[in-house]
Amino acid sequence: MTPGRQQRKRYYTSLVLSVGLAVTITSALVPNLRAAVTERIVVDWHTGLAIEGYDPVAFFIDRKPMLGSAAFEYSYAGVVWRFCNPGNRDAFAAHPEIYMPQFGGYDPVGVAHGVAVAGNPAVWLISGRRLFLFYDRGRLETFAAGAERITAAARRQWPDVQQALSP
Repeated sequence: MTPGRQQRKRYYTSLVLSVGLAVTITSALVPNLRAAVTERIVVDWHTGLAIEGYDPVAFFIDRKPMLGSAAFEYSYAGVVWRFCNPGNRDAFAAHPEIYMPQFGGYDPVGVAHGVAVAGNPAVWLISGRRLFLFYDRGRLETFAAGAERITAAARRQWPDVQQALSP
């Protein structure tokens, strides 16, 4: 074999191995990334926590987002929720349908349009005694201007949005 041919063979062998490794790594990572954005409840894919580890009951009691503690965790609907204290954890465990963010923590404006857009716990509103999380302040303001109309549209779209999300 000529030196030029040996060099080309080494080049193509290393190229094939590099591409194979890239495909293997990508195929291993892509399902995990997809799962992070296709959950029925918004979950931080780094930590596995619902609503980024914020205490959902604190929005009602303290009227502000408060990070929960690993000492007060509760598993519900396949995800881990954190709380500031055992009282909040127990209140959630007794009535999760009241304290969970509506639409799994997805922005109701997006859901009303048939799109799952993760809400941000720092941008929130309690409306109709339910917690809503929004992507940004603009969407919160849009919602506040027509909460009943948007909530009704989001409730109609939610089954289709849920179906598009992974089980």
